[in-house]
Amino acid sequence: MKALESIGLKLMHRFDPETAHGLAIKALNSGLGPKNGPVTSSRLVTQIAGLNLPNPIGLAAGFDKNATALHALARTGFGFLEVGAATPRAQPGNAKPRLFRLAEDQAAINRFGFNNDGMDAIAARLAQRPQNAIIGLNLGANKDSSDKAADFATVLTTCGAQVDFATVNVSSPNTEKLRDLQGKAALAALLAGVMDARAQLAKPIPVFLKIAPDLTEDEISEVAEVANASGLDAIIATNTTLERDGLHSPHKTEMGGLSGQPLFEKSTRVLAQLAGLTTLPIIGVGGVGTAEQAYQKIRAGASAVQLYTALVYGGISLASEIAAGLDALLERDGFATVADAVGSGRSDWL
Repeated sequence: MKALESIGLKLMHRFDPETAHGLAIKALNSGLGPKNGPVTSSRLVTQIAGLNLPNPIGLAAGFDKNATALHALARTGFGFLEVGAATPRAQPGNAKPRLFRLAEDQAAINRFGFNNDGMDAIAARLAQRPQNAIIGLNLGANKDSSDKAADFATVLTTCGAQVDFATVNVSSPNTEKLRDLQGKAALAALLAGVMDARAQLAKPIPVFLKIAPDLTEDEISEVAEVANASGLDAIIATNTTLERDGLHSPHKTEMGGLSGQPLFEKSTRVLAQLAGLTTLPIIGVGGVGTAEQAYQKIRAGASAVQLYTALVYGGISLASEIAAGLDALLERDGFATVADAVGSGRSDWL
């Protein structure tokens, strides 16, 4: 992290987290962020679900909910970006405060509730996207929807032509009954609707599924079974957790999803288990804050990783640092490509 970025982070942390996040987006759009673009090398180039990534380090959904910083983010070190979640209609989300820093734990708790500008506004911004970046959209459902499963297909129909991939997000803990859609029958029906919507696109795109870390072993097996039969292209493991074990921050009892360092082991164990149940590529998310942690996710079975909360503490330059560090770790261990390393240490997490 550069000195200027370090100073900026300290200033941001004087504001409440949601205000600080808005200021970070404004700073990026004003040109204060990185400008060199994704870090890449022959080892880092990665293909996942037909997408050619310059490196396997992605920005997780939630950072740019409304696709307002696409051009600035495309100049950072990330190999791919995911924006959203987008819902059919704009909605304000849950009451503030709804985002909490847990600095003592290098973590965060959020209960946003899919606050966003709605699919039409987001689609319009995506239509002006940079073409030299891999950009995906996280699909969500409106809180008051009478048919949450149908909402995912609706957003895909509206926005699908403007993105490189779409993620079905049934794992946010902040929309009532959303996680119920991870059940075997409900998930199969939901994904069938999404796949029908994808088939109607002029150019069908890869569809991913994002799951929760709080599933039992049997539930993970059921998700894998449905995923394998559905035509999905990849699984993102995992979203935030409702567990609060071992936290030290005064905010540890806040309601919402916990992300950051405390999630690393739990989410990595889920992806390692999942890797033994499917041949679909897995994108590992949860607690990635260093190159070593990204490498552990890959060795546990992930073909790529995503991060977000670590940026609160490490700054936007962290993406480049992790990509460069991963390149060095792959070289150290004799791996010619990321793909060669995938799953090489999976047994350590079972």
